[in-house]
Amino acid sequence: MPDLNEIDAAAKRLRGRIVATPILPLTTDRLSDVLPEGAQVFMKMELFQQAGSFKSRGVLLGIDTMTDAQRAAGVIASSGGNHALAVAWAANAAGIDALIIMPEAADPQTVARVADLGATIERTSGSATNLAYLDEKTAQTGRTKLHPFEAPHMLLGAATCGYEIVCALPDLDAVIVPVGGGGLIAGVSRAVKLFSPACQVIGVEPVGAAGMTRSVEAGSPQTLDSVQTVAVSLAASRAEPLTFSAVQAHVDRMLTLPDSELIAAMRRFNTDLSLMVEPACAASFAALTGPLRAELAGKRVAVIACGSNIGRAGHARILDAD
Repeated sequence: MPDLNEIDAAAKRLRGRIVATPILPLTTDRLSDVLPEGAQVFMKMELFQQAGSFKSRGVLLGIDTMTDAQRAAGVIASSGGNHALAVAWAANAAGIDALIIMPEAADPQTVARVADLGATIERTSGSATNLAYLDEKTAQTGRTKLHPFEAPHMLLGAATCGYEIVCALPDLDAVIVPVGGGGLIAGVSRAVKLFSPACQVIGVEPVGAAGMTRSVEAGSPQTLDSVQTVAVSLAASRAEPLTFSAVQAHVDRMLTLPDSELIAAMRRFNTDLSLMVEPACAASFAALTGPLRAELAGKRVAVIACGSNIGRAGHARILDAD
């Protein structure tokens, strides 16, 4: 796990290359009916990050470690949205060829944006992060794999996000984090616990993609037989050792939400904050205004809005289907 000096050094390396995203106090009266009573709520706006999500932090750090030979061979990644865009964006900026494996269910506008950034796209059936197939293609192509979450640079990049939160808000009672493969919560929880050991870190997964929750319950990383959720950015098919160990060490608890609650939170983002976000981005807000609302009354809470990579048509389709 990175220490404070390593996190600070990574933050300095990223300065001027990524966005120090704003932290928005949720004080609007339009949300008073759903926020915990008397709570001070702050939203870390990673949806305004380079390439639209927190993933850009770790991807840049990963590319920084590549040798000239690795850069010449190119990179490969598998993602339904946020990681795909981050890899395509960072590879384009570095002049590196990128091959991105994307599921057929990926948002069409996101696929188009990845292509516009110069990446080669291979479409597959199955989950958004088809990790077994990614391993197979990596061996075939000789490219450097940029894993969506199970890599020290991804954890370190996410830790810089947590670092920004605790530096700005040192007296938090809780931080709520969306969880797919666990890279974001692994890094954020490490940074939070270094500064504020008493601050709760709570992870949120879709019911249909609860790999980390199942792994915590089992005491070891687990693989899901199937993944079914509208939140494609949280649709990891298995937990991995690095992120799992970080969750075990630093995350206070995991909870799961049905897709219907993620969609309801998406709708509140749209109607009350005028923001069009993907289901994954709405997960922490859904937990705050749902199962955690009563217990977080009167507390200082941060939620992470992790990304916004969804097209208008895809956004409307999800809301209309609910």
